[in-house]
Parts: sequence; structure tokens; C-alpha cells
Amino acid sequence: MDQTSALKKQLGLLDVFCVASGAMVSSGLFVLPALAYAKAGPAVILAYFLASLLVIPSVLSKAELATAMPRAGGTYFFVERSLGPAFGLFGGMAGWFSLALKSAFAIVGMAVLIEVVLQMVSPIEFSRFHIKAIAVVCCVGFCALNTVSVKHTSKFQIVLVVALLAILAGFVFLGTSAVEPARYSGFMQKGWLSAIATAGLVFISFGGLTKVASIAEEVTQPGRNLPLGMILAWAVVSLLYVTVIAVTVGVVDGAELSKNYAPISLAASKFAGTTGFAFLSLAAIAAFITTANGGILAASRCPMAMSRDRLLPPFFARISTRFKTPHLSIGLTGGFMIVAIVFLDIEALVKTASTLMIILFILANASVIIMRESKIQSYRPQFKSPMYPYIQIFAVISYGALVIDMGKVPLLISAAFVLFSAAWYVLYVSKRVRRASAAMHIVTRVTDKQLESVTLEDELRDILLERDQIIEDRFDLLIKKCEILDIKGRRKAEKVFRKAAHILSERLEADEFVLFEKFLHREAEGSTVIQPGLAIPHIIVEGENKFDILVVRAVDGVEFSTAPDPVRTIFILAGSRDERNYHLRALMAIAQIAQEPDFEKRWLTAPGANQLRNLLLLSKRKRDTK
Repeated sequence: MDQTSALKKQLGLLDVFCVASGAMVSSGLFVLPALAYAKAGPAVILAYFLASLLVIPSVLSKAELATAMPRAGGTYFFVERSLGPAFGLFGGMAGWFSLALKSAFAIVGMAVLIEVVLQMVSPIEFSRFHIKAIAVVCCVGFCALNTVSVKHTSKFQIVLVVALLAILAGFVFLGTSAVEPARYSGFMQKGWLSAIATAGLVFISFGGLTKVASIAEEVTQPGRNLPLGMILAWAVVSLLYVTVIAVTVGVVDGAELSKNYAPISLAASKFAGTTGFAFLSLAAIAAFITTANGGILAASRCPMAMSRDRLLPPFFARISTRFKTPHLSIGLTGGFMIVAIVFLDIEALVKTASTLMIILFILANASVIIMRESKIQSYRPQFKSPMYPYIQIFAVISYGALVIDMGKVPLLISAAFVLFSAAWYVLYVSKRVRRASAAMHIVTRVTDKQLESVTLEDELRDILLERDQIIEDRFDLLIKKCEILDIKGRRKAEKVFRKAAHILSERLEADEFVLFEKFLHREAEGSTVIQPGLAIPHIIVEGENKFDILVVRAVDGVEFSTAPDPVRTIFILAGSRDERNYHLRALMAIAQIAQEPDFEKRWLTAPGANQLRNLLLLSKRKRDTK
């Protein structure tokens, strides 16, 4: 990766947890329960619980994809690599639009709450202009914070989320004693269908959880911190959602609750008076701040990732040399949010953003299926979604039903988004990008055709090397340059030695006939088949500073006279006498590779030479970096 577009890894488990948690707790908790109660009655508690279950497939799928491909852009990157640039372009645009609009909406909500709090202190009259001015100032402040430092942004997020969760926990603890059980009577009076429909309404409250995948590139130990942080955030916030809603329903009269747009603050006022109302109003402001701040952090990575892949002009991928942040991408995101705040009907557009987000959930779950079924050797997530593929298929069907239920206007705007993405792809992207997706790997495997481009295989390999902090040694460099023979049909060992002698004679500047005789002589001295299915013929050649490797995969087997079973994996070593010490180290490296779990299965099922090379380069053997 170009160092001018490389992001620094500086976010840990707590950062992941707080970004994911902060993205969930905003209007979904502090505004939406009133609307949800009007639809479902006391069963709104059940609706929130069902919605929390409905987001699980996307949490598991994005956790898998993010640990396999910890790159900026999140869903965009996963969709682009699995389905191709056309789908990736739509995914990136839709993800950025959705996150940016939701962040803008959170900032407007925060400005309104600030107005409420200030009016409690002093009866100041606020106009629509003043509220928007407050929102614009806050937006500029968040963008500046994101530009200056990701770590400072994350620390700010941690402080706010910890305070917010503590206040909500206190609300549940104190409010439980004020609950009146009679308020839960007629719990399911509006029926199961109403509860399920309401679950679809509030589902969007949990959508922000997975946006943390957009900053995966900046997370240390992504294989551990990403899935653990996301799952912990889901568990903690889901528990708080359900318990906070349960207390609210239990302390506020239903008729009053369904008409109030600050339901949690109202509930706090019932058992803690004005102080409770003020505390929960401040908590709501903190919630909107965390959503807006985390949203800008995640949304700004989408244009950056798309620019890296040449789907957008290259300048969006630039990283500030001083702050190590994507300052131009942050500026674009902030500018769009300010325009939305000042000129657009954000509430209407947020419904469209919600529709696009659910479509992205569908694409993310489909991406897991495509990546796994592509059988790409370099796709090695450190966390694998359980219940594959049933949970992904369930998600695609369920989310499809939610999209249909979103209404005509959001669907029409989403369709316009698809058309815009298609036009941009034709006019700009198609001339610049020729990258084969995982879907193309499936097509070529089914049709038994050779894939022209292997860039995805190599890209995933390089991502894994970086993720696992593997430092290449001399053996890796030899494997990168070595010749790999993929032999079809049963052969005799002598024919393989003759071919090897021909190849190595050019690479080592040695006589082909002499090399062939050395191979035959070495085999006559003692079998080089060291275990069933694996042989390591090795010879000494004339000269100095000479060493090379030739790798052979023979699916149908090579017959060695000294071995009862055919050999399918052969590493041929040839080196001068001064390289004898390294000769032994290379033998040790090969032995470690051959002992890895599933090596033989992966070796025999790899589609071609490039996949075989990547399989060797991604081995977990101990590197000799001396």
C-alpha cells in the first residue's frame, strides 16, 4: 500500500467497543420509543429485543469480513472485493451517504436538545436559524477533531460512551423501584404482527453497531479486537435498550408516553424530578455526540477507500502528513453534512439512509457467502461466522422484507442512487478498474476457465501478511520468485527430474544434463520421500552463492521407485556448497509448512500456481529473520 494513504494502527478493544456502542445509542433510544409505543403498546419491549436479535447476522458477517480484510471502508471494501467494482461503487456511495446523513441528523437532534436544556436555565427563544447554526458549529468541531487525531477522537468517544452507559445503568437501577406492574397489562394487546412490525421500525437503532468495520485498518490485533468489541457492544447496548425501555413503559402513562419526543427524560422526571430530566437530557446530548462523532470517523473512510481503488479521484486517498488522518475525505464528509443540515429535510432523507443501510446489510451477508464459496486460498478470517450459510440466508430474506416495508419514497430515492452509481461506473470507473472479484472466481471455477487476473488473491495475501505482522525472510523471497509446476496426469519421477533440470539449468547457469544426473544419483543414494505424499529432492551444484527452489504439485501423483504411494507435493532444492547451512534452514521451513493443519487439502484443491505460491507464503511457520 502507498504510504501516503496508509493509516496508523492505534485503536484497541476499548476504542472498538465505544465506537460501536456510541453509534447505537442516540435517537433510537431517546426519541424513537415514543413512536414505537404508539404502534405496539407495552410490547415495544419485545420489539426492541427482536430487533437486537435481527442484527446478529450482520454483526457476525461483518466481524468475519473485517478480520479477513481489515481495511478502511468497511462494507464498501467487502462488497467491492466480493461482488466487483459496480456493486462496490454503489456500496461505497450508499454507505457514505447513509452514515453522513445519520450523523447530520444526530447533530441536529443534539442542537434541539441543547436548546431544551438552555431554555430550562433561561427562557431564551430559539429560531430555526439558531438551531441550525448550533448544528453547523458542532459539525465543524467534530470534523476538526477527526482531522487532528483519530486517537483523540477515540478518547473523546470513550469518555462520552462510558459516561452515557453509566447514566443509563443508573436510570435502570433507580427507575426499577418506581415501576408500576399494572402498566404492563395488555402486553400483547396489539398482537404479534404489530410487535414484529415495530421491531422492523426500531431495527435501525442497532444499525450503527457495524459501522466500526469502516475503521478496521486502524485497529490493533483486528482478529481479536474487532469481533470481541462488536459482540460486547451488541450485548451491553441490547441489554440497556431493553431494560431502559422496560423501565420507561413501567413509570410513564401510555397516553403520555406515545406523544412525547423525549420519552427517557420524561421517565426520569417521574422518579427523579427535574434533576433526573436534566441528567437524561444531558445523556441524550452525549448520545447524539457519540453517534455524530463516530459517524464522521466511519463515513470519512468510505471516500478514502474508494479513492484508493480508483473509483473516485485519487486526492481523496491522501493522508495528512502531520496528523495521519484522511483530511480531504473528512472535509468532503463534513461539507456534505453542513449542506444537509442547512438546506435539506434531514428527517425525510434519514429514512432513505436507513433503507440504504439495510440494503448494505444484505450485500454484506451475501459477501460472506461469496467469499467462502470462491475458495480463495488467501481468504482466511480469524473469526468465522457460526451457522454458515443459514444465518446469512436468513438475514438476506429478513432484511429484504424490511426494505420493502420502508415505503415508496425511500425505495425510489434508493433506485435513483443505483442509477447514479451505474452512470458513474460507466463514465469514470470502467475505464480505470479491471479487478476480478470473488464472484468471478466462482464463475471461473464453475465454468472451469482460467482467471486472467489474480490481483484479489495477491491483495488478500498482502493484507494477511500485514494483519498477522509476518516479516518475510529469505525463504519467502525464494518462493515469490521460484518456478511452480502444476502437473496433470500420473508421471514417473525421472520425467519430473528432467523437467526440473531444464528449468534450473537456466536459473542457476548450470549444465542441464549434469543436474539431471545429480537428481538420479541423489535418489539412488536414498529416497527423498520423507513422508507419504511429500518428497524433497536436493542436490549440490557447482559455483558459489547459488540457491534455488522448484515446487511441484502433482494431483494425480508422481511415482518414485522407493515409495509405495504416489507423491503429490515435491520441493526441489539446488544450491552450492557455501549455501549448505541455508539448505538445512530451507528444509526446516518446508517441514513446518507440510505439518500445518489442512495443508494437503489446501494444496491439492488450489486452482493454480499463483494460489499454490500464496499458500506457501501465508504459512504460519517460524520466520528466519536473522
